[in-house]
Amino acid sequence: MTETGRSTYLPGHELPRELAPGVFWFGDCLQYHYQDTLLHGYNSVYLVAGDECSALIEGGHPRDLPELEAQIEQVLARDDVPPLRYLFTTHTEVPHCAGFGRWLEHFPDTVAIGDVTDMHLIFPGFEDRLRPLAPGDSVDLGGRELRVVESVFRDFLYTRWAFDTKTKTLFTGDGIAYTHYHAVGHCGATAEESPALDIPDMTALFAELALYWTRFVDLEAYIERLDQLLFDELGVELIAPTHGLPIADPKKTMPAVNEGFRIGAASRALEGFR
Repeated sequence: MTETGRSTYLPGHELPRELAPGVFWFGDCLQYHYQDTLLHGYNSVYLVAGDECSALIEGGHPRDLPELEAQIEQVLARDDVPPLRYLFTTHTEVPHCAGFGRWLEHFPDTVAIGDVTDMHLIFPGFEDRLRPLAPGDSVDLGGRELRVVESVFRDFLYTRWAFDTKTKTLFTGDGIAYTHYHAVGHCGATAEESPALDIPDMTALFAELALYWTRFVDLEAYIERLDQLLFDELGVELIAPTHGLPIADPKKTMPAVNEGFRIGAASRALEGFR
């Protein structure tokens, strides 16, 4: 894949975007050429605003940090958004936590939470502001909690997902990831607003590259566990992945995502692409 520059958002789909009450989406697309097609992919960052404080979900890719800072400041300037207190990362990989040094310095009252494994080595000097959280732990934002939950599909051993108890939004990191098409206006849209998006094919691409282990396990057991977590245990109403378009109707869209997992696990079509 070759990066070709930044995206231009189409009217009506500009970021930042409020996906649900108090849940904001930040980001900027990476553009890729793949098989004569221009694909886009996000390294999304989200903000959850409680009554007393806010939490940032993911740290952002280094390339996006100036744009992300402008978007974050724009939302924090709102009267209904309280100051930033928590910085949550799903796992310590560059697209997910590289911005934490910048945010810890820029927002001196914040602490980093979630999977902060080895972050003291990456950002020395902030050791006293790193707080590891395990599944079942939570932080109170005022009127809502950000709860750490099990990550069913992960590429790091200690990956964590986060769940907003008020809007029932699940932040899944790499777990539900896919690219999208730029030319048909998918940028800044939800999956359901993008009917031309081939979610199974786009999910298979990411599963082949980032979740290669899915080819060597009983995948149906993982899909069954994911459905159980989403619908039986949490009642998820919105899915906010780091690398895919947000899913506003999980019951409608997740079958296509699951099919993409199956295709990615079974196919060797992308063997030469890596």
